[in-house]
Amino acid sequence: MPSTSVSIELLQTGPDQAELIRNLYQFYAYESSDWEQEDVEVDGRFYIHEEHLTRYWQAPEWSANLILVDGFIAGFYLVERSELPGLDALELADLFILKRYRRKGIGRAVASQVLTATQNDWLVRFYDQDEAAQAFWRAVFDQLPRPVRMIELNDEPELSNYLVTRALH
Repeated sequence: MPSTSVSIELLQTGPDQAELIRNLYQFYAYESSDWEQEDVEVDGRFYIHEEHLTRYWQAPEWSANLILVDGFIAGFYLVERSELPGLDALELADLFILKRYRRKGIGRAVASQVLTATQNDWLVRFYDQDEAAQAFWRAVFDQLPRPVRMIELNDEPELSNYLVTRALH
């Protein structure tokens, strides 16, 4: 949990907030450009696949969510229904915390809350080379009250894949 007494609010967005998510996504794309191997477009912005983005407000079980800390935007997370064959899970597709709010336990608190709030199984994926993501997710998984196991998926070999399942009673 956060080391200081802060109020964390998770707020599902609507299509009227697409521009806000699009703007925040630029920071996320910049930080992940090492792993994604992406360059900026001619307008100086990272590419956003608009059809994919609109699915967060149209597709069942997809959502784009803001993270507010003491009422201020501190980041976002994106949830998708996995479309990989044989995998019945939601995917915590992207989680981004602005630098000002990092290293305070906020990201771990948000990830834990999202991954335990429903009875769904969850897929979490991150780049093998991303040491910060590896350390972050190890810390989240170590504290999670649900079983977590590494799984093999062949669609993107550069990713580590973890399945968070329902606790067995």
